[in-house]
Amino acid sequence: MNYSPLILSFKTATISTLIVFIAGVVLARLIGRSSFRGKSIIEAIILLPLVLPPTVVGFGLLYVFGKNGFIGRLLLDWFDFQIVFTWYGVLIAAIVVSFPLMYQSAAAAFQQYDPNIENAAYTMGASKWRVFWTISFPLAWPGLLSGLVLSFARALGEFGATLMIAGYIPNVTDTIPLAIYFAVESGNMEAAKFWVIIIVALGFSAILWLNWWSKKNMMKHVHK
Repeated sequence: MNYSPLILSFKTATISTLIVFIAGVVLARLIGRSSFRGKSIIEAIILLPLVLPPTVVGFGLLYVFGKNGFIGRLLLDWFDFQIVFTWYGVLIAAIVVSFPLMYQSAAAAFQQYDPNIENAAYTMGASKWRVFWTISFPLAWPGLLSGLVLSFARALGEFGATLMIAGYIPNVTDTIPLAIYFAVESGNMEAAKFWVIIIVALGFSAILWLNWWSKKNMMKHVHK
């Protein structure tokens, strides 16, 4: 059995989750708690991949990063590098489809506590950086962790957008969902069944742990 789909999926999900966590927290902090004209439009664009079919997201990525796309053409002309049909395409697809989950969770997390707690720290002379790390981040952490786990699970199970921009190249772009699809296409039901069991177990474990952690965290607050 070739375990490259498992390794590639974990590698992609881990790196993409790290990227979307940082970007999601920053944007949620800057946009989520601000009021300005056009905010609804910006948030709608950020959350759009949640409601679009994955193939549509993949087509958009292919349009942007393909040889004739704006970014794809620049990368090819300036660096002789292309993203389409490479692992970087897999990573970009995972980032785009999982980012809305992280942003949504982070935005909700930063809105769930009283902002007067931060204002009190500001009046005492604390810097924005210190307030964020000592007050905002700890208070928002339960929601941020939920977004982190959900983003990882979403990246792990990404299929449609990945197939559009990265294709199926053994040992290069063959994530678990792609391995399942092409195993079924080739009639290798045993391999497909194996990978289905693996990804279901991973997704179930992530959700089970998240529920357990949430209940444990809630019980701590109840007993305080």
